Amino acid sequence: MNAAVTARTTSEPPELEERTPRPRASGLPGRVDLLGRLEGISAGRGLARLARRLAELMDFVGADMATFEDEFARLPRRPELLVGRGASHLLELGGKRLRPMCVALASRLGEGFDARVLDVAVAVELVHNATLLHDDVVDHSDTRRGTATARAVYGNAASIFAGDWLLVEALRRIERCRLPGLMDELLDTVEEMIFAESVQLENRGRIATARETYFRVAEGKTAALFRWAMAAGGRVGGLDVAGRAAIAAYGAHLGVAFQAVDDLLDLTGDAARTGKAVFNDLREGKMTYPVILALERDDAFQPLVEEILATPHDAPLADVTAGRVIRSLRQTRAVEDCLELARRYSAGAVACLAPFPQCRATRALATVAEALVDRDL
Repeated sequence: MNAAVTARTTSEPPELEERTPRPRASGLPGRVDLLGRLEGISAGRGLARLARRLAELMDFVGADMATFEDEFARLPRRPELLVGRGASHLLELGGKRLRPMCVALASRLGEGFDARVLDVAVAVELVHNATLLHDDVVDHSDTRRGTATARAVYGNAASIFAGDWLLVEALRRIERCRLPGLMDELLDTVEEMIFAESVQLENRGRIATARETYFRVAEGKTAALFRWAMAAGGRVGGLDVAGRAAIAAYGAHLGVAFQAVDDLLDLTGDAARTGKAVFNDLREGKMTYPVILALERDDAFQPLVEEILATPHDAPLADVTAGRVIRSLRQTRAVEDCLELARRYSAGAVACLAPFPQCRATRALATVAEALVDRDL
């Protein structure tokens, strides 16, 4: 790996501190609630060591994320246009900011956070939000992050055009980096995400247990953007080809772990915490990993899924039906085994950090992978 990586120690070099833009106040902005929430959950569960590591992570990445939030808030809004209001409706809700945080951490494995890293961090969050605006139309979703979706407020067309607009701004940010191939890598990633969404759409409503189809969708729809975020953050941070490959592999593993936990949250999560209605994926006919496990292991589960799919999407799901689903998931150990899958991929992500010297950035990335598995479960 390059000298910038191999020379990194547990303390940051003075010249990096001078190059890195610093806000007046330390700590994460209030809208970036993922780390703070995870720290509280960890402490409440008696996971004192993880809670301490999350506090260290907040201290390490807080200044970078505050800079990101300042830049993100300056994005053009165009409130006089319907498309601008549709985009702003989602952007103003904030979010976990996990992907831009990954960009920042990847850059700190190399030369650190600078203007180009900031552009990549903004771009990856814009791509993510664009997919959410599009997904809400495809999924007929009425709530996102605990409030009405843009499509519910402004209509499907406005939500689609708003997502397209955010993608254009993301591409502008990457073009501004002036790094050969970086744009092509993002375009390839977006294409991979589109193809994965297409596979999911083609299989929607089919009660099937093809695990290879599940992983094809999870790796393309979710993990691909994490993979690109890590590789791009590492590249603008100065990592060499080997370093970028290692950190991209971290992102690919992290993305599958993230998706597996999302699958569980759809079935067992608290809507007040997640901001999404439970059973939403199942009612849309998406065969998530715990559902696939239950279908494999419980012959009575398929008729139950058929009953759910036949229920109009705008009709409430009967409590007795929901209870039967949860019982089957518990009895078949689908919940435990899906969580175990997430933990394996989380451990795989940490293993991908082995080529790098031990430093604050590697410890922070290991903390992200470990904490991600326990979010809001």
